[in-house]
Amino acid sequence: MDISIHHTFLPHTDPEASLAFYRDTLGFDVLADVGQGAMRWITIAPAGSTTPSIVLNPPAADPGITEEERTTIAEMMAKGTFATIVLSTPDLEGTFDTVQASGAEVTQEPTDQPWGVRDCAFRDPAGNHVRINQAS
Repeated sequence: MDISIHHTFLPHTDPEASLAFYRDTLGFDVLADVGQGAMRWITIAPAGSTTPSIVLNPPAADPGITEEERTTIAEMMAKGTFATIVLSTPDLEGTFDTVQASGAEVTQEPTDQPWGVRDCAFRDPAGNHVRINQAS
């Protein structure tokens, strides 16, 4: 089989704050921005590429979830336990400094992990767990 990742979804609670983090701080390109107000689906990708991409989406927009599920999702997002993405960079220290200077919540400074990866971690404006690995 020949399968690749086209895009994945991360929830957002504030599209402008998410754009500031992913576009302005991390340097991602905006491929599409559909909707209005808080009900926006924003497709982003690493600078200069189109895939794989991330769709920042409003979690409350899914008509198939109940109000109780919406509450659970909001609670998990607030705690940073709903969604995770792992990114990589050839310059972990420089990237860490840039993201930290943006005011993002640092959850782990650059660390050599026992499983052989050097990484750091942040929470994005929606509370999503963002890990950044040192690329080899």
